[in-house]
Amino acid sequence: MDDTEKLIITTLDKIRHFLQKDGGDVTFVSFKDGIVYVKMVGACQDCIYANNDIKDLVEVILQEEVPGVVEVRLAE
Repeated sequence: MDDTEKLIITTLDKIRHFLQKDGGDVTFVSFKDGIVYVKMVGACQDCIYANNDIKDLVEVILQEEVPGVVEVRLAE
């Protein structure tokens, strides 16, 4: 695991409580070519707002906190 991935995980840990208050969570899957791949779990897994949470919360904060992050996507 490189320093960027460690910083991504640390940043996700800082924002995780926003998702956990609604019974969900986010887990780091991988980082490649500026794209962070995450998995939504718990209540977030099948939530119709999961993609909004990814783009409006997770992506914005990761772009601000982690140099090199250009996008966040759900892992397949």
